Amino acid sequence: MSIASSHLTVLGIDVDVIYKDIKNLHVGVYPPLGRVRVAAPHRLDDDHVRLAVIQRLPWIKHRREQLRSAARQSEREMVTGESHYVWGVRRRMKVIERPGRAHFEVDGERLLLYVPEGTAIERRRELLDRWYREQLRQAIPDLIAKWQPILEVSVPRWTIRRMKTKWGSCNRESGHIWFNVELAKKHPDCLEYIVVHEMTHHLERNHGLRFTKLMDRFMPNWRSLRDQLNDAPLAEETW
Repeated sequence: MSIASSHLTVLGIDVDVIYKDIKNLHVGVYPPLGRVRVAAPHRLDDDHVRLAVIQRLPWIKHRREQLRSAARQSEREMVTGESHYVWGVRRRMKVIERPGRAHFEVDGERLLLYVPEGTAIERRRELLDRWYREQLRQAIPDLIAKWQPILEVSVPRWTIRRMKTKWGSCNRESGHIWFNVELAKKHPDCLEYIVVHEMTHHLERNHGLRFTKLMDRFMPNWRSLRDQLNDAPLAEETW
């Protein structure tokens, strides 16, 4: 089967397009982030795909909202025995109540949470969020330093934030990059993919053919990493 790919941005929505030897166009919205993927016949071009996405926008937005709502309904209780991901590895949490500083530690396959007795669930979630952010703060600088000479671009500023529909974002004018705090739950290779993806936007604003060619040159396996990232659990995992 003959296959070609393209990347479009339609009214602020990123769309992956796969052109195949098929008869009809199909639009899909996939968990966990609501990634939009279009399978289209070779006889159609990007303009036809763009129009098809615009015509289906109400359904796409509704489906994305369903996925976001599902993620919010599965919030973790922050108790012993619960599962949490750290750099792509599923770890069982053990809560240890004792006086002193509240903090997290990784012990083998376990994620240990030390907190004073009676610490509220919301406080425990806040501690976990801070801990994930610290994991990223330690990992991101080395990746940026690695890729700046390869891409010949400079990243003057980057920030970690919680985002509902994107793994990362880039302001091409200022060079500022934002990273989703959820990346600390994913495999380190996925974080590196997002670093390269957002830094490549310094060279090309849109997800068009030039962007794809640049990604192919810098990181030939980026598609498999993208799929690995988008197929992994997001937000609070349910088991």
